[in-house]
Amino acid sequence: MPLSLAPKTADTAAVVPRKMRVLIVDDSKLQRRILTASLQRWGYQTVEAGSAEEALEKCAEGMPDLVLSDWMMPGMNGLDFCQAFRKLPRESYGYFILLTSKSEKEAVAKGLDCGADDFLTKPVNAPELRARLNAGERILQMERELTQKNTLIGQTLNKLQRLYNDIERDLIEARKLQQSLMREKTRDFDGATVSLLLRSSGHVGGDLVGFFPINETKMGVYAIDVSGHGISSALLTARLAGHLSSTVPEQNVALTKDKNGNFVPLPPTEVIAKLNRMVLTEMETEHYFTMMLVELDMETGHVSLAQAGHPYPIVLRRDGRCSEIGIGGMPVGLLENARFEQCELTLEPGDRLIIQSDGITECTDSKGKMLEMNDLHRMLGAVRKLEGTQFLDALVQRLSEFAGTDRFEDDVSAVLLEYRGG
Repeated sequence: MPLSLAPKTADTAAVVPRKMRVLIVDDSKLQRRILTASLQRWGYQTVEAGSAEEALEKCAEGMPDLVLSDWMMPGMNGLDFCQAFRKLPRESYGYFILLTSKSEKEAVAKGLDCGADDFLTKPVNAPELRARLNAGERILQMERELTQKNTLIGQTLNKLQRLYNDIERDLIEARKLQQSLMREKTRDFDGATVSLLLRSSGHVGGDLVGFFPINETKMGVYAIDVSGHGISSALLTARLAGHLSSTVPEQNVALTKDKNGNFVPLPPTEVIAKLNRMVLTEMETEHYFTMMLVELDMETGHVSLAQAGHPYPIVLRRDGRCSEIGIGGMPVGLLENARFEQCELTLEPGDRLIIQSDGITECTDSKGKMLEMNDLHRMLGAVRKLEGTQFLDALVQRLSEFAGTDRFEDDVSAVLLEYRGG
């Protein structure tokens, strides 16, 4: 059937802003020329092919943006060419319009199944052809915009991944540095043994535990839990570790010198009050922290402790009895004139003092039920025949069984003070 095009109008003669490449496939040279003339007048780049086989060769030379293909051709017909065209590798989508005299629904459905995007019935009407090409251009433009956005997203994700990898490496190193703040996990003194536990819920955390010798008969232990998690909390713990140094007593705010030049301890409440002033006046931070500071006389077993919002410590007596001690108190770094109180107790040989963070006391099971103090007492009783770090490791194992996981939501830390007597 002959192909005819209506005379151009002002609308059909409009030039598209971007010249798209159109492949025209028809065994009639005259009909190809008629289509080519109109398309070039509208601003398209055109490529002609007299058969489907030749069209595939043209595609190998350069992929078209749109295809106008006759359905009925000798050899490979338009449907076969459409299927072959869809199998060609390409970076972007190609819009395919079939030219046909067929108008039956079954024929249209078959063409769509073969990969065609649109149909034009012969003889082709110029305004309709222009409208179909415009529709194809809009789809291609949207596809290209989406591709560009996906490319941009992919590039952004790659940058973010590189940043994440850099941060991951830094956090691994930060974790090593934070663990190094706990120089020793356990140490034997003449009358007592101190063991430490520190497990961050993430790479780094806000918990800190440690100890420092005072003199031949006295020692200090502490536990700190900075608000929040992550890098900023860890940085504050690092600074606090320097103020409670076990290797440089001159930097330890818990120590002072007597008239003979010997280091002696300050009362725990005075130390915490000093830290409170430092946080509020010298440290530019939004964080606060809970704290437990203990002074032990290893000759007598006498303990002085100050509690600043930290969970109540537990005394595990030699016979297995458990009891909480302490008076609560206000966290450090909240109120300028906060007052901290001190309590005293005496440990007998074989007794233990356990200072734990709220990562232990507020641990929850899979149903969200919080650990009760009786449960913690039972855990301590179950592991009390163990000593030192084995005691703490076994306690964490029991805690993991309760939580149903060994990845805790909060930092888990503890100090175990085992008194043998002077």
